Amino acid sequence: MILVRTPFRLPLGGGGTDLPAYYEKYGGKLITAAVNKYMFISINQPAIVDQIKINYSRTEIVAPDRIDDIQHEIVREALKWLDFRRPLEISSMADLSAGTGMGSSSSYTVGLWKGLNTLLRRDISTHQLAEDACRIEIELAGKPIGKQDQFAAAFGGILAMDIDNDGTVHPRPLALEQEAIADLEHRLMMFYTGIQRDANGILAEQGRKVAVSEDEATRGMHAIKDIGVEVGEALLAGDVDAFGRLLHRHWTLKKTISSKMTDPSIDGWYDLAMRSGALGGKLMGAGGGGFLLFCVENGRRRELRAAMTAAGLRFMDFRFDWEGSKVLGNF
Repeated sequence: MILVRTPFRLPLGGGGTDLPAYYEKYGGKLITAAVNKYMFISINQPAIVDQIKINYSRTEIVAPDRIDDIQHEIVREALKWLDFRRPLEISSMADLSAGTGMGSSSSYTVGLWKGLNTLLRRDISTHQLAEDACRIEIELAGKPIGKQDQFAAAFGGILAMDIDNDGTVHPRPLALEQEAIADLEHRLMMFYTGIQRDANGILAEQGRKVAVSEDEATRGMHAIKDIGVEVGEALLAGDVDAFGRLLHRHWTLKKTISSKMTDPSIDGWYDLAMRSGALGGKLMGAGGGGFLLFCVENGRRRELRAAMTAAGLRFMDFRFDWEGSKVLGNF
């Protein structure tokens, strides 16, 4: 049995410039990170039973020569790519459920692909792992997503990502001082809204607007790319206050790009946070629900937590993950 642990991702700046509709015209630039909340994938080859079994929110069982019948599109496309037609059991568990804006689909894809390549004794680099996961999700499964989540999940840490017009990704670790990392971890606070949503519709709308050169959407994305650059500079300088203010600018811009980004409840929670010590914040992922992230002023962490908890949101503590997707066991 092979057990793989893959982190969820935390976008910090420039999100959305990793969508093909944008980077194919203008190139992408963003800052992303991985956190210590994980997707776990176990892969086992049964000794006797001649079937492929997939356990997730439901259970699927198909014959090894019927992989086209698999409903889980990530598993189906990964096995088809490998032409894998042998008995297999794949199970998944996660610290966070899908639809919370933490990139669970990409964490699943990265972990599954790492596990399958380990099973087949194929040695691939971390960069190839991320690129292959992008191909599975974007090209083969047809998801309207970008390349941020797969690279964050594969590499871990805090990454600066440049994306060429042809989709080539250039990731590099952001070399922060330990004091800056500790300050950032202390002042970032995440709250669960209780709203689960499918990001595909939001991302598709955003991509369509940029693809047809809607002026407001395109100008907004250019500004968001600039903010991604400024986020990297602020973090390298250890200026967490500046980073918090950039989060607020990013959120204000993002709302102009998609009509599905927010709603009155989310806006109310955001305004409450800003009155209770937050310098800025954002919804994780495409928007519409999931987790709200805030950067809080020094000395006001307790005040912000109390206000958001009283409003019905659930606080989730976290740290950064520095290992990326990792095989925990190969038994």
